[in-house]
Amino acid sequence: MLECRLIFCSAPFMCKILIVINLLLILISLFSGVFFLVKDDGKTNRIVKSLTIRVSLSVCLIILMVICYTTGNLQPNHL
Repeated sequence: MLECRLIFCSAPFMCKILIVINLLLILISLFSGVFFLVKDDGKTNRIVKSLTIRVSLSVCLIILMVICYTTGNLQPNHL
């Protein structure tokens, strides 16, 4: 059995990568919604689809963060 000893294969690192990717997808959806708002002038429903995608990604982000926290892969910073 192969063992991965790199930091890139650790579970906390993968959780953080998935969170960053999810945040980037949320930002892309946000800016596409702004683009559709300016370009379409409210004549199509592409804004609604963009909002639906953004809300779904946000729910997935919350679920991912809860899972990573409960498994111990994501730790809060204590000041």
